[in-house]
Amino acid sequence: MSHAGPVAVVTEVDDVTADMVITELNKRGVPVVRFDPSDIGDRLLLSARFGASLEAAPAGHLRTPSRDTTLEGVRSLYWRRPTWPHFEHLDDPDARFAAAQVRHGLGGTLYALANCRYVNHPLSNYAAEHKPMQLAVAERLGLTVPPTLISNDLEAVRAFITEHGQAIYKTLRWTPYRRSDGVGLTTWTEPVTADEVDESVSVVPHLFQARVNKVADVRVVVVGPKVFAIRIDSDLLDWRADYSVLTYTPMTLPSGVEKALTAHLEHFGLASGSFDLCITRDGDLQWLELNPNGQWGWLEDETGLPIAAAFADLLEQGATT
Repeated sequence: MSHAGPVAVVTEVDDVTADMVITELNKRGVPVVRFDPSDIGDRLLLSARFGASLEAAPAGHLRTPSRDTTLEGVRSLYWRRPTWPHFEHLDDPDARFAAAQVRHGLGGTLYALANCRYVNHPLSNYAAEHKPMQLAVAERLGLTVPPTLISNDLEAVRAFITEHGQAIYKTLRWTPYRRSDGVGLTTWTEPVTADEVDESVSVVPHLFQARVNKVADVRVVVVGPKVFAIRIDSDLLDWRADYSVLTYTPMTLPSGVEKALTAHLEHFGLASGSFDLCITRDGDLQWLELNPNGQWGWLEDETGLPIAAAFADLLEQGATT
């Protein structure tokens, strides 16, 4: 049952995707409180109470420059792209202490809201971001997964690449990365040969995968009961490398694949998620990965699919139990 309380949108300042959902909620007259954990201080005040005398815990309020919201009144929380404060003005030990207090004080309170629908719960997002878990769950659900190796054993890595002939490397988790001169770097999915791998691979685990002979990629955005599948055509190994050459076509997934993707999200307790699949030359679908908090705003712009409205539906409804 929905109620008149606000939807909390937790994200960074510049988030066009969140703006699309907020615009949809505004059209419906649903109140919204938006903030970023980095606002903590004068721009974000928290007061949370716990104890046996409370009907719902935590109780208290969040206060931003534009809204004062009771914690127990939040109907839904949309966890998008939050940033955490680093307290650069403090010495390193004090900054680490302060950052931990925000994550466990503000963060812990937001994780514990009563009668609130999470899209998605941050701790569920965190669990689902681990690619080894994603791969294992996908296989258990009957999805076709390319042969994959996660290893820091040079001999095993070279043997895997040699066995499959063509292989690719991709990161286990995207991480902000800058050179010493401040230039930002991004790692795309790249082809790799056995000769290119050396002893440095032993420092940390790496993810290698047999290269799929694909004809197109598919991004699938699941939002509660609604599934939006978009075929992405290009000649790129990693379509994210150049959005200007992509073409998009909405498509319908086989019912078995759609059910398996929904079950994949349910396994992690997620209300939404973005899956990457690919279509082989034989017309089969292969599962590649899940981004539990993936971007989708540009897909709505390109295809007209009502993805923002689907998110607004969930958030407006609030908790159902």
